[in-house]
Amino acid sequence: MNIHEYQAKQLLAKHGVTVPSGIVAYTAAEAEAAAKELGGPVWVVKAQIHAGGRGKGGGIRVVKSVDDVRAAAKDMLGMKLVTHQTGPRGKEVKRVYIEQGCDIERELYVAALIDRALSEITFIASTEGGMDIEEVAATAPEKILRFAIDPAVGMHPFHARKLAFGLGLGGTQVGAAVRFLSAMYTAFTNLDASLVEINPLVVTGTGELIALDAKMNFDDNALFRHKDVEELRDEDEEDPAELEAARHDLNYIKLDGNIGCMVNGAGLAMATMDIIKLYGGEPANFLDVGGGATRERVTEAFKLILSDANVEGILVNIFGGIMRCDVIAEGVVAAAREVSLNVPLVVRLEGTNVELGNEILSKSGLAIVSAADLADAAAKIVAAVEEAS
Repeated sequence: MNIHEYQAKQLLAKHGVTVPSGIVAYTAAEAEAAAKELGGPVWVVKAQIHAGGRGKGGGIRVVKSVDDVRAAAKDMLGMKLVTHQTGPRGKEVKRVYIEQGCDIERELYVAALIDRALSEITFIASTEGGMDIEEVAATAPEKILRFAIDPAVGMHPFHARKLAFGLGLGGTQVGAAVRFLSAMYTAFTNLDASLVEINPLVVTGTGELIALDAKMNFDDNALFRHKDVEELRDEDEEDPAELEAARHDLNYIKLDGNIGCMVNGAGLAMATMDIIKLYGGEPANFLDVGGGATRERVTEAFKLILSDANVEGILVNIFGGIMRCDVIAEGVVAAAREVSLNVPLVVRLEGTNVELGNEILSKSGLAIVSAADLADAAAKIVAAVEEAS
């Protein structure tokens, strides 16, 4: 789960991370009132959407009067902000964050994330703050520092000092870095975060370290422990199809291809997408119906796949273990009839009640193509889509 910048800063501040003072606003009048409350002489007006690159798209403005704060907020609210992360459709700005200006001497980058290969929390840092870390990795990889922290030991001051020295900090800045990074680590672990990214982390003229921007992602599986965090969810920022999938206990992620996939099990779903690519096709989605899906859930999964206008064919690949193949077959037939299926459909079933499942498909009277195995299924759906187009 993602949250807005201002929400991330509120959570980080509660754990001792230094952030600038700011107030969220939903109207130009609220933005003006916020500026007056914060005091000047410099303010920053920031569009709040779940995407990076806001400054390049006109979503961050530095202003020097209350009137300019109001004008900037009026311009931003309701606009479609397009960045490299939103895609060409952009995202509508429904709230802005009014923040006090900051005396910036240096801009750094620091992030904490889960290194799944090591099963440890890893800090990544760079002297190139304010830039996309991917760009830094591509052009100047030597400027990226990283170290992992054993969760059994936790973070200690020497970890933070090592990072501070690597970033070229000295004097009182080192102590500030120890406090900042320790608080950041505490927030990460206490809130079950999967990412805390500060870009830029600024060093002020007085040697303070301040999170000028902040991004936080959370482990969805741990949200039951953090109802206060879950309440920060902004469904307007999430993909409607993925929200609908979650309501039916389906794991769905939209992709850019044209072959819809319905599979049970994440590993099998990834293998299915891989083999579609191998045979020259492009998967349109990742969709895992789970091990105990019902006929109704399968029907909803079909509707979800077909809600994507780019889908030109569907591959259903089911291994019947806990899930019975006849249940899947009934769901496929019911869904195909309900949505008036008009794209090629290839179904590969294997496992429990596979003979009964294939019989249901063959007697349905629908144009469903059965496949003997996964390779056969991929070849058939790719060929069918190419022929239809």
